[in-house]
Amino acid sequence: MKDNQNELFPEVNEDGVTIGKITRGEAHSGTKKLHPVVHLHLFNSKGELFLQHRPEWKDIQPNKWDTACGGHVGFGETIEEALKREVSEELGIEGVEMCPIGKYVFESKRERELVYIHKAVYDGEVRTNAEELDGGRFFTKQEIASLIGKEFFTPNFESEYQKFIER
Repeated sequence: MKDNQNELFPEVNEDGVTIGKITRGEAHSGTKKLHPVVHLHLFNSKGELFLQHRPEWKDIQPNKWDTACGGHVGFGETIEEALKREVSEELGIEGVEMCPIGKYVFESKRERELVYIHKAVYDGEVRTNAEELDGGRFFTKQEIASLIGKEFFTPNFESEYQKFIER
């Protein structure tokens, strides 16, 4: 498997206004063109947080544990449409109420993303898509705390967790 390097994303400013379009390849090539992504932090009623394991073939942060669901907003797609699509595609979940909790700009060596963060509580079955993810599971807050800073999680997840979730 491999990501489609020609997939189109909106290029946005820091307010989220579309100012152009770029390909996935361009977005991840070091150009640092800002593009929007959606993240869902999925909790169960015990307060445990579901995390996905990124497959080895991913072009960004392979083999690391990450936010339950995350994905790029396609060109012409709204944040809500992208979030519903990603949650359905990656986790097999439909109809869960997802609440926005913030947004921020994340920058790595290869890219800049405008990240729209949401959370939800869900006790049903999570059916991870084997074509998108290498599985996933619920983690306790204690497990997460013990693994922060050990290159187990993506840097994006760690900073987001510490800023928006851990409190």
